[in-house]
Amino acid sequence: MASRPPSLTFFLVVLVAAALYMPQAFSTSRTPLMNHRSSKTPVRLGLKRVDEGGNFTRLELLQRAIKRGKNRLERLSAMVKKTSTTDQVIQTAVQPGEGDFLIHLDIGTPPVNFDAIMDTGSDLIWTQCKPCIDCYQQSTPILDPNTSSSFSKLSCSSKFCEALSTSLCADDGCEYLYAYGDSSSTQGVMATETLTFGGKTTFPNIAFGCGEDNEGDGFKQAQGLVGLGRGPLSLVSQLGYGKFAYCLGSIDSSSSSLVLGSSPSLDKTSDSVLATPLSQNPSQQTFYYISLEGITVGDTLLPISKTTFTIKEDGSGGMIVDSGTTLTYLEESGYKLVKKAFISGIKLPVSDIDAGLDLCFDMPNEADIEVPKLIFHFSGADLNLPTENYLMYDSSMGLLCLMMGPSSGLSVFGNVQQQNFLILHDLDKETMSFVPHQCD
Repeated sequence: MASRPPSLTFFLVVLVAAALYMPQAFSTSRTPLMNHRSSKTPVRLGLKRVDEGGNFTRLELLQRAIKRGKNRLERLSAMVKKTSTTDQVIQTAVQPGEGDFLIHLDIGTPPVNFDAIMDTGSDLIWTQCKPCIDCYQQSTPILDPNTSSSFSKLSCSSKFCEALSTSLCADDGCEYLYAYGDSSSTQGVMATETLTFGGKTTFPNIAFGCGEDNEGDGFKQAQGLVGLGRGPLSLVSQLGYGKFAYCLGSIDSSSSSLVLGSSPSLDKTSDSVLATPLSQNPSQQTFYYISLEGITVGDTLLPISKTTFTIKEDGSGGMIVDSGTTLTYLEESGYKLVKKAFISGIKLPVSDIDAGLDLCFDMPNEADIEVPKLIFHFSGADLNLPTENYLMYDSSMGLLCLMMGPSSGLSVFGNVQQQNFLILHDLDKETMSFVPHQCD
């Protein structure tokens, strides 16, 4: 039986010491720590929405996702927020938890089912493990390292352990903590395991967190999390494919997918690709930042300052593309101009009904009305969004709502705005591309 992992307080003491005396303890290298690129075969995985099969209306699905998204926005913002020195140290441990999409895979030998949150906003792969000191209930068996022939603990000197922002060297190897900004956290031992996708494509020696103490409400829709961020511990970095893409169906659709690696279907989309460079934020290596240079509503390019969505010297600001945040959240000054333009452009009364969205219009009967177009001007790519990617009509409440909201500092391009686009991440070329595609 393993001993109980060190407490959160103990880990924070270790983290403070690491931040003060070993500022390079967190690896910012983007070179894969283990390269599986010799396997050229792409892997295609189906994605499942966390509320799928819950018998919710489209508006209810959106409202539930918005609640998750607001919590997630706070966590994402905390990761890059810089205040006092003490706050900086504590916030280096914050990682986003909740998400909207699940990946189905297997872990261990023999394989155990593992439904994981797909998270482009974090790096660590982790699942619940026996012996559970504190685990939440899950529908599938919890991984038992003692029964898996491919399980191997990582030493404290391993590159994977060194890449963690918070780790502790124990007698039996490397221990980790990921705290998620509220009461949610996972801690346990770092190890390597075999991951199996689609029941047939196998990748050995993938570094992951074997979580023996997992607390909070952020993960209960899954058995753990698969990080797809830009850091060295993420799945895409460890596999070293160089490309991955996902295609997200509408919020009430069950058709979404993830492709790891390059495939002919991706390579043939060059004629319709809208590509924009990925930006770098020295303060936050994990996120996928892109440069938003302006927004057009209707026929008007809004008078938004060019610095509104830029990454500031202290690491705040900027815009990230995130699969786990539902709505697009814009820095408040920019959002106010977007909101004003929609109020002016949609000839309907603004509703006072609280539907969970910031701006809704009274529309008792579905009718043909003229709505403004919405274009996001990214560096090198003008993304003209389909109407259903930013406006939603609910007949039961007689509301037409804008699926966007304000934020303070960090802006996020959410998954509702990404729906029915192939979102291609080319890590070799450092670009992100938007390809119109009917994911449904």
